Amino acid sequence: VRMYSATESHDLQFRQVRASDGSRIRYRRVAEADGAEVPYDQIVKGYETPDGRMVVLTDDDLAALPNRSSKEIEVDKFVPAEQIDPILFDKAYYLEPDKASAKSYSLLRETLRAADRMAVVTISVRSRMTMAVLRVREDVIVLQTLLWPDEIRKPEFDTLADVPEPSEREVKMAHLLVESLSEDFDPAEYEDDYAEAVEALVQAKIAGGKVETPAAAEESPGQVVDLLAALQQSVDRAKAARAAASGNPASAPGAEQQAAEESPASPASPAAPAAPKKTAAKKAPAKKAPAKKAAACRDGCGVSSVVWSRRRRSEPASTSVCAPSR
Repeated sequence: VRMYSATESHDLQFRQVRASDGSRIRYRRVAEADGAEVPYDQIVKGYETPDGRMVVLTDDDLAALPNRSSKEIEVDKFVPAEQIDPILFDKAYYLEPDKASAKSYSLLRETLRAADRMAVVTISVRSRMTMAVLRVREDVIVLQTLLWPDEIRKPEFDTLADVPEPSEREVKMAHLLVESLSEDFDPAEYEDDYAEAVEALVQAKIAGGKVETPAAAEESPGQVVDLLAALQQSVDRAKAARAAASGNPASAPGAEQQAAEESPASPASPAAPAAPKKTAAKKAPAKKAPAKKAAACRDGCGVSSVVWSRRRRSEPASTSVCAPSR
């Protein structure tokens, strides 16, 4: 089967901008110790101990941990739906069968529906095993991940320690109120008034011309000059190394310019200045290396964001339903 996120947020996404012109606020990854910006490839995970010390965990450290990564949904047991406290429910996913397993999918769906039970399963999500249940919604099997028991906080309210019991008359009055308001639940009857009000406010500002057009970020020409200078220095150092190895001082940096000033150009001299230019042309594509590396990173770590994201459901991950483990 394939998993698709069953929910998505309808919240409007705000940006942090400068009040004067609407220019976007950007954040940089900087080290707390010295304020230096840290490249993404130098950022690793760290675990802070209770006394404030930091344990650095590299990708190799985490890769060595035992991992029960699997593409199977392992059914453990079938339990009555009322035995699972809704507070345990986390994220919901729709399960879609492929053509080869459509009949098995239908059989499991009808069995769950007739038995009025949920299947307790384990599944690997983002390389971590988690509990989940299979239940039926309309004609689709839903996989609902569950929180671990120690993730549920215990309520500890001192105000409930000495609360007096309500009288019998008060209980009867409360029951009458409940009966008077008892109806079937239809979530479509409720609307998010705040989201609608924000949308109306935004459209009113657009209609009134109260829209800022932030200026495009300016590129610093100094960075280009510095890059070219660095490339030229690299060329000069390479030429100096070759000159030192061959024992020919004429190949040292600046020797060509001095020779051109002291003697007229020879027929072969036009080809000499082309060497640095040709070398620089070969060096220039090296700027693309970080972009290529970033693309590889997205391909490598973007799988979970595509497969399990609540907003992106176009590239699901394949997994299969297997028989009960017991």
